[in-house]
Amino acid sequence: MTKKIFLYDTTLRDGAQTEGISYSLEDKLAITQKLDDLGIDYIEGGWPGSNPKDILYFQKAKKLKLKHAKVAAFGSTRHAKNKAEKDPNLQALIVAGTPVVTIFGKSWDLHVKYALRVSMEDNLAMIYDSVKYLKKKGKEVIYDAEHFFDGFKDNPEYAIRTLQMAEEAGADCLVLCDTNGGSLPFEVEEIVANVVRIVKSPIGIHAHNDADTAVANSVSAVKAGAIHVQGTINGLGERCGNGNLCSIIPALNLKMGLEALNQKQLAKLTAVSRYISEVANMVPNDHQPYVGLSAFTHKAGIHVSAVERKSETYEHIAPEVVGNHRRVLVSELSGKSNILFLAQKLGLELDPNKPETKEILQTVKELEHEGYQFEAAEASLEILIKKATGHHKKFFDLKGFKVIVERRNEELVSEATIKLFVGGELVHVAAEGDGPVNALDSALRKGLGKFYPQLAEMHLVDYKVRVLNTGAATAAKVRVLIESQDQDKIWATVGVSENIIEASWKALVDSIEYKLLKK
Repeated sequence: MTKKIFLYDTTLRDGAQTEGISYSLEDKLAITQKLDDLGIDYIEGGWPGSNPKDILYFQKAKKLKLKHAKVAAFGSTRHAKNKAEKDPNLQALIVAGTPVVTIFGKSWDLHVKYALRVSMEDNLAMIYDSVKYLKKKGKEVIYDAEHFFDGFKDNPEYAIRTLQMAEEAGADCLVLCDTNGGSLPFEVEEIVANVVRIVKSPIGIHAHNDADTAVANSVSAVKAGAIHVQGTINGLGERCGNGNLCSIIPALNLKMGLEALNQKQLAKLTAVSRYISEVANMVPNDHQPYVGLSAFTHKAGIHVSAVERKSETYEHIAPEVVGNHRRVLVSELSGKSNILFLAQKLGLELDPNKPETKEILQTVKELEHEGYQFEAAEASLEILIKKATGHHKKFFDLKGFKVIVERRNEELVSEATIKLFVGGELVHVAAEGDGPVNALDSALRKGLGKFYPQLAEMHLVDYKVRVLNTGAATAAKVRVLIESQDQDKIWATVGVSENIIEASWKALVDSIEYKLLKK
């Protein structure tokens, strides 16, 4: 029978300590439901003794109809001067009303002396009393042994004794925390193996990523006998973050043959990763293993050719297993395999031996030499391929445009005038905008709107400019990347010129044509 590994997510508590992140109450509730749908066993909702938002979260979370996960409230052992039944922190955990309570205590004698400033025996009593009290209240108690690995290295006898006190008090799981994140995998594996031989309770791991080893440390702990793994989606967390569940889970399931999630749940991992990034208002890490946009992206022609024949040649797993997909980029490093792959995605059959295939590749390489970059502008690349293969439709012809920027009453105003032929009809329109590019965009839409009403469904979501040859100063060539969006998808287009307006125009036209080609 496959060994079950229990997953404990702390995205809402430890992850919320990431610099720049501040979840709203609605965010926390929505993330809770996503994590439950993914198949996470425990969801740490927050610290009810620390702020009003978390108190309200636990009230609202009781009403969520979770299918699988248990919500956990987080806190510390009692204060040295308080009895457990009178301790405000422990009382807040009881009031939270969660079936699971997680409390942390000190395992490192350094912290006992300088942070708590109590005797070694007093610290042991604080651990025992707190766990015992929460167990009497009918809670499943997870004990987080804070700074355990550092404590074990300095004073192994005392670090083990803190675990034994929690175990004697009835803790359901003892979690070994690499709180400073400085341990290495071989150390973690050796220490966890020692602990497993001494204590009888289930062992867990909580790793931070300050030495860039949190994922490896978590996997090493499981290899040594841990059955409970704590972490966050996308590795969010204070300083350098926590163990990244998006990497830990596939490693457990696919590399070690253990059961963290079932196959259906595992296939949701990429979607959940991107959802959390969106809610946290963070740019997704495209190069993140397993779930990143670039995780199964191929650029070199030799790689693409090999992957097409046998995916295992350059892919360690099938991307679909974790809900991701293969991408092939076309650039100056590409071969015919890249072009053929992308054409096939577009539903176009290209003969590798025909001149048009070689011409497309040569055109791409020439354009990239000029400064174009199609890796991030697949919509422009699709238009290029369709033009070369006769599958492109011309929707309008430009007769000319003019852009004026003037200062009116201490305010800068941009105005664009465009002349177009649409179906043989001359269209002459003008529009103002917040800047010259916005004015051009507004005028182009205004001129095409009555012919193509579907353009009202799309809007520009991002605009980036990069100077390509900085040595040329104000005469430098620029690359403009535009992202557009409708109700179905986001697409990117590119334009290059020494004139920023012309570069923007090229990218805008591709963006409009891509939308019209979709219909």
